[in-house]
Amino acid sequence: MVDRESGSRDLSTSVMPRQGRLEETGNEWEPYRLIAPDGQVVAAAAMYFKELRASGSPATTIRSYGMDLLRWWRFLTAIEVSWHRATRGDARDFMLWLQMADKPEPAGQSPHRQRESALLRAAIPASGRLAPGAPNPITGKLAPARKYAPSTQAHCETVLRAFYDFHRELGSGPIINPFPLARTRTSGRAHAHHNPLNPFTPERQGRYRPKIPARIPRRIPDDRFDELFRALGSDRDRALLAFWVSTGARAAELLGVRQRDADPGQQLITVVRKGSRAVQRLPASPDAFVWLRLYQEQMHRQGMPRGGDQPLWWTLRRPWRPLTYHAARKMFVRVNETLGANWTLHDLRHTAAYRMARDPEAAAG
Repeated sequence: MVDRESGSRDLSTSVMPRQGRLEETGNEWEPYRLIAPDGQVVAAAAMYFKELRASGSPATTIRSYGMDLLRWWRFLTAIEVSWHRATRGDARDFMLWLQMADKPEPAGQSPHRQRESALLRAAIPASGRLAPGAPNPITGKLAPARKYAPSTQAHCETVLRAFYDFHRELGSGPIINPFPLARTRTSGRAHAHHNPLNPFTPERQGRYRPKIPARIPRRIPDDRFDELFRALGSDRDRALLAFWVSTGARAAELLGVRQRDADPGQQLITVVRKGSRAVQRLPASPDAFVWLRLYQEQMHRQGMPRGGDQPLWWTLRRPWRPLTYHAARKMFVRVNETLGANWTLHDLRHTAAYRMARDPEAAAG
């Protein structure tokens, strides 16, 4: 018999099951559902997802939260504890397991997906494969390590604490949240009664929340950006890269624009912001609109759909499909592979911010 509170559970011998999954439904009302290792839909997670959807969270947020819940459900299956009977000892062991355990290898992938995962996880340079956690010789960025990153651990702790708070308020979960606040806090959010005249002080939120090391935003140097731009294989990809680095928009925001949202005359492009869903017109570089025109002329001759309400970005081959974030990311991964780099689409946003901060005309405006 294992004493769940005293810490006598041997986590080194625990094997997490690979059963269970987060399933995409294709239904905008319920974009994802959590399937437990026993094959049943987790009703508690479905209720939480509906709450998130009603509060305005996009499908990407529900997917992110769902992956954290999937890890927790697999852990509960391994220790044979139901979710509503989990204790703080179980939560403590779970967070300890996240710190010590290796990330599971993806299973059931296609050869193309395995090749892409190997690039993202190990940052393969031209001279050979890097060890997990080693810096890339071109970008200087660390390759993904075998362990879960502190940011992943912190995100998981926050999501699970909110999940149990939701069910505690609803009366469908345990009375005591297994993921408690730090001992220095009793309730409420961090800096709830902060005096705006005083500087913010570090304040821990969750008791089992790990410390996240500060990271310096990494931009793409101009010479490396030129190499990246030359390696692109189509005018569409060149237009995308030019818009990303000149507007500073998120990748998904720019991919969601329609054909009428591009205004070459004023050199503006309209996007819908991720969090606020506000419609905002962003200035872009003249080169971006030149590459956009070249892409449109080429694709219109091949029969690409036209119309103001039609998406601006399409796949390059028939049947025509709107370009998704995952397809754009794969394009960027392939270009990185040819250079032996591991830049990400988010690095383009940091690069845009760096260039805008150093542009005297942008600072004056």
